[in-house]
Order: sequence, then C-alpha cells, then structure tokens
Amino acid sequence: MTGEPLIGRRQTRKEDRRFITGAGRYVDDIALPGMTWGVVLRSPHAHAVIRRLDTAAAQAMPGVLTILTARDLGQVGGLPVGWIVQCDPPMAQPPHPVLATDRVRHVGDPVAFVVAETRAAALDAAEAIVVEYDMLPAAVDLATALDTDAAPVWPGGNLCYDWSVGDGAAVERAFAAATHVTTVDLINNRIHASPMETRGTIGHYDATSDRHTLYTSNQNPHVIRVLLATATLGLSEEKIRVVSPDVGGGFGMKIYHYAEEVLVMVASHRLNRPVKWISYRTEAYLSDTHARDHVTRVALALDQDGVVQGLRVETTANMGAYLSTFAPAIPSFFYAYPFPGPYKVRAVECRIRAAFTNTQPVDAYRGAGRPECTYVLERAMDAAAREMGIDRVEIRRRNLIPADAFPYKTPLLWTYDVADFHTLLDRAVELADFAGLPQRRAEALARGRYRGLGFAYYMEACGMGPSKMLAEQGCRGAQYEVGQVRVNPTGSITVMTGSHTHGQGHETVYAQIVADTLGVPFERIEIVHGDTDRVAYGIGTYGSRSLAVGGSAMKMSLDKVIEKGRKIAAHLMEAEVGDIVFAAGRFTVAGTDLSRSFQEIAAAAYNPIDYPLDRLEPGLEETTWFEPPDFTFPYGCHICEVEVDPETGRVAVMALAAIDDFGNQMNPMIVEGQIHGGLAQGVGQGLMEHCVFDAGSGQLLSGSLMDYTLPRADDLPMMKVESVVTPCLNNPLGVKGCGEAGAIAGPAAVVSAVLDALAPLGVTSLDMPLTPEKVWRAISAAPASAGPAR
Repeated sequence: MTGEPLIGRRQTRKEDRRFITGAGRYVDDIALPGMTWGVVLRSPHAHAVIRRLDTAAAQAMPGVLTILTARDLGQVGGLPVGWIVQCDPPMAQPPHPVLATDRVRHVGDPVAFVVAETRAAALDAAEAIVVEYDMLPAAVDLATALDTDAAPVWPGGNLCYDWSVGDGAAVERAFAAATHVTTVDLINNRIHASPMETRGTIGHYDATSDRHTLYTSNQNPHVIRVLLATATLGLSEEKIRVVSPDVGGGFGMKIYHYAEEVLVMVASHRLNRPVKWISYRTEAYLSDTHARDHVTRVALALDQDGVVQGLRVETTANMGAYLSTFAPAIPSFFYAYPFPGPYKVRAVECRIRAAFTNTQPVDAYRGAGRPECTYVLERAMDAAAREMGIDRVEIRRRNLIPADAFPYKTPLLWTYDVADFHTLLDRAVELADFAGLPQRRAEALARGRYRGLGFAYYMEACGMGPSKMLAEQGCRGAQYEVGQVRVNPTGSITVMTGSHTHGQGHETVYAQIVADTLGVPFERIEIVHGDTDRVAYGIGTYGSRSLAVGGSAMKMSLDKVIEKGRKIAAHLMEAEVGDIVFAAGRFTVAGTDLSRSFQEIAAAAYNPIDYPLDRLEPGLEETTWFEPPDFTFPYGCHICEVEVDPETGRVAVMALAAIDDFGNQMNPMIVEGQIHGGLAQGVGQGLMEHCVFDAGSGQLLSGSLMDYTLPRADDLPMMKVESVVTPCLNNPLGVKGCGEAGAIAGPAAVVSAVLDALAPLGVTSLDMPLTPEKVWRAISAAPASAGPAR
C-alpha cells in the first residue's frame, strides 16, 4: 500500500453507505419464516398486590398462540445483578423476576406475555387479560425514600446499600482547619437514553438442532449468552446463539439482560416458531433502564488561597424497584472513585446510600457515574470561586494536579498515567474567548438578554481493567477483549472482534489500523462482530473500551500475523527470520532486494510446499485476548455560552466547544462526531430531559416524546472541537476513550453558563433541567429581578 497513512486520517465511515441507503439490518428488519409477535402486558400501578390474573378470555381470541405468566416459567431464573458492592451490612439483592409473581413494583412491571400471529392480535389479547390489583403505597420520591415512614418497596426496607470510601479522619481535620467551607446541595435529574432504535428481540428455537438463536438489540451478545445459560434459562451454552445485528444507538441502556429476551426464547421453544417483540416508544420509557437520579450534598474545605484541602460527598442514589445488571456499581465504583477528578486535594470521603423506589430500574447511561461526579465537583468549584471572590479559571488553576506529578496516585483508587491539565486549561480559556465576554454580554444586554459563559473540567476513568482489581470491587465478570485476525488465501482480511458497534464507527477505524499495519487495501478488510457463533468470547462495548481494549487486542493479533509472516517469508527466501523486515506491505531480507508482498505470503500460508511443519504450521490467523493493566484517563474542558430571555426563561445555547486529551487518535473525524453527540446529550440533560413521576401514584408523566424533551438540531450551535495529545501508557495503541466525554462535562458546563448569565440577578443555584419555567421562576424570585433594559 502506498500513499499517506490511514491511521490519523479523517477517513469517511465505510458503514454509513448502508445506513443512509436503507440497507442497515436491525432487529425489526429480520423476518423469519413462521414469525409470530409478542406483546408484554405491563402493570398500570407503581405498587400493588396481584389478587387475580385470568388469561382465559384472551387465550381464546383469534390468532392468539400462547400466553405466558409467572407460573408458566417454571425453573426460569430471575434477571441477574453483575456487581456486588462490598459493604457492611451486605448489599440487598432482592429477586428480579422475568414476570411479576404476586406483586408489581413499578408502572411497566411485566405481568404477562402474549404471543399471536400478528402484533394487533397480541395487543387485543393483552387488553382482554383480567388482572385484579390491591393497591399499595408507593415510594416514588428519592429524597424521602429512606425515611423511616417511607412506603417499603421490599420487606427489608428501601436501603440497598450504605457504602463509604475515603479517609474520614483526614477530611474532619481539613474541615476543622479550613479558612472557608463551601456547601452545595444538588439534584442530578433522572433521564432516559432514548436511542433512535427502541429495544427489540427475536427468539428462534430450531427443534432439528435443538438450538436457540436470540436476535437482540444489545451491546454485548456474548455476555447475554452466558447470562441466558447460567442465570435465566439454564441451558447449555453451546445450545444458544446470540446475534446483535445493526443497533441504532445504545448509550449503555442496551448493555443489560432484559426480561423480553427470556420471554421470546421461552415462547419460541413452546411454539417451535420464531417470536418477535419490538418496544413501542412509550413502552420503552416504561421498561428500559433510566439513569442518573442523585440527591447530593457536597462540601469543600478551602484555605485562604482557595486551594481545596478537603472534599466530602454525601449522595443518595436511586436504584429503582429492581437491581439492573450493573446498577449498584454506577453510584459507587463509577461515581465515587473518580473523585477528586483532576484536582490535587488528598483528603476525600464519599458516602453513598443506594435506595429502592417504585420506579424503573436505574443503571448506566453514557458516562455512567462520571457525569454525576463531574457535575458535583464543578458546581462546587464554581460556588467556592463565587463565595471567595476568586476567578473561576484561577481557582481551578490553583487546584489542578501539576504535570510533573505524573504518574499520580489519587487518594481513592486510580493511578493516572499521564496528563497536562494546566496546558489544556490555558488553551480552553483561549478557545472560549473569555477576553471578549464583556463585549458579548453588553451586546446581549442591549437586546434584552442575559449572556453567560460556563465551563467544566473533567477527568474520566474508562476502558476498564484489570479484571482482578474489578473483581475485588464487586464485579462479577472479566474485562478483557478478544481480537481475531484471519488472513484469507487471497490476502483479504477478516477481523472478528468482541467489541460491538452501534454507531461508533468500528468498521472504519479498525479497518484503518489493519490497512496501515499490514499494508492491505482498506476496501479488502471486513470487520465482524455481534454474533457468538462467529466471534470468540468477547465482553462487548461500553465504558469507552472499544478501541483501548478491543482495538488493542486486534493490534496485538496483527503483530502476531506479521511475526508469522516473517517466518513464512524467511522460509520462501531461504533467509534467517531475524533478517526479515516488514514495511509498507512487503517482507524484505535486510540488505538485499529480495522481497515478497503480503499477498504472496498469504497465498503461501495456505499452500505449505516444503514447509518445516514441525516448526511452521500452515494458515495465517491469530487471536489475542487483551487484558488492560489499568483504565485509560482522558480529560478535558468543555465550554458553553448561553443567552437567557428573562421574559420567557428560555435558554439559547450560543456556543459549544470542547478541548480534550484522548491520546493518539486513529480517526479525528470520528472522535469529533463522538464529542458532538455527547455535547448534545449534555445539553439535553442540562436544559430539557427529565423523567417525571406523579408523586402520589408513581405514574410516569414523561412517557412519550411529546413529554420527554430531546434536543433538536435548532437547539444546538456549531461546535468547536480541539484536542491535545499525551499518548496513553496502558495500551499498545496509546489511545484513551472518547465516547462518553461530551456527556460527562456537558451538563455541568451548561448549568455553569446559565448561572453565570443570571449572576447579576443574584441567582446562585438551579437544578437540572433548566427548563424555561424553572429559569423564569428563578428570575422572578431573584433579588434583582427587574430584567435588562431594552
């Protein structure tokens, strides 16, 4: 291959052609012979006892094939939890039944599964099922869920766990000696991932082979296969194939093992026909996991110069009614351990109380604990700066870890490998144009608007590993990844990876790495994922791990392919292996003009004439399972500038910018796209997204896209994205995860901007989302609420 390298190039995505021409293959596109439709009957109540469940009339309706209730599931196990927080008393682990048995615990809790010839027939039959409920009081409000008089979700009460980490004694000393203490009360609003494609799944039992195939919109098919085998269905693993085809967005919400995956497989086995279930949008809000939902008090102990000496965080986190797969880890491991982020304070203590409520389960969503951590830190830093009369940038500059301190062991768990926080902050100030802000404020004020500039600094831990450390923290699964590289006889390449792609661009970026490493044309490289029958056991895609872990596994297999190619080339050219050099797609005997192309070596690998078979096997295929020695630690500063209309409370986002350090970048265009998407979701949480429940009944009031507001194109400005590069030391590619960054710092930057705009009025605190009504009420109640002159 000749020309400029593909690694680092803004290569257009090869997978996009099929998506924009309608050739994508999602679960709902799959039509199998004899396919039937499943519909879930869900509880209309947040908390109730099931007194009577009668399916007879529904079963007799035209087209109805079978109806499953809890008593039909026999030995089917409950949905598992994959992380056990280590605490005393032990974490509560109540059962999570696939179908409700004697009690429902949130609106949308599945009660029965109807299978019919058509979706319409299944819907009609579901409406004909008779269920009699005895209503029970519901615990809906997180702030009061742990009160002694709160309605119990489970017989043992509403506390899932009470867990602390840090040095409480050191924190007490820091606060006792502090010149100033800043305390902030915060609510991190509950949100929903709302991917473009709702969840869907198909169960297909083949009696001839006695095998089950599950097609599911999921981010980690191998893990789902294991959970089906060991936790829910109890089948032998080789009898299960899981296929995750094209997935239209996941954002963490499609990591988990859901009840519908079990139901379609049980029903398919009963009927010996395929069964499809596709979620309606409103059903998605009732049955998918939700995210965030924290109530927090944070306190900083500062000296006279504004340097933080102590950090105390007390958070109550919502688990919902049941524990989703990774739910316990999100407010503990992924939220508490990242404190104190990029700041050098050593005395840190976090106490997390996880509470059950009669609401949907809460689990990871883009960033998963890191956005909540960043929001707490950055809101507290802004408040401290205001209270002490220190510039917001300057107080951060005084508290950032210096570049010469790396590798840096944090006071809780991590060891940061490399970073240069101050250099990035200086560039962020230039990118935000702080110097021109007074002029922009004045111009906005002349138009009757308040203008504000906000920013948030973040430090992320992602690309999980090693497995031993995670197991010690309560993780029930390993965190390596597999990469298989198969060189075909004609020289084309098939890569099989355990990392599933659902919008990230793996098919392009992985092919760029392969093309540059082996000198094979980009067009002759196939990336295979999402099928447990084709790919060796892999862990999946989440936590910004695909390139750092999955890509590293692939790169190590590529290096093994080259090493074996050197042995084949040495045999063909009658040279020593140590004399063979590989570059630009050719194997050359050093110091001579003897060489063979990669394609010639590939052909020879499958035509082993006169091979020394005792030392050199035919074929050219290599596999690597890469276990990362540590996480990767991207960091950055995200910037938001807004204008607020005091007459309506509407917030207009005027500018968004980000500067990040993601280490080496394989494709800067795709990196920028990830930041754009994350920033959009950050704006969504900051200004509009909110899962709202009726406090009395537990009914979800934001259960459709008419009520749950998502950002649109006209809510967002053109975004500026820049990078600095300090290569990661924890993987062979030198990369750091980029998939979650925008959603991590975005909400804090948005709120910072709005509070900066309203600072002249004396508004110092608002909780997300900053809806027009909420902002208008704050302006109206502010000490200086007359509004700007027009």
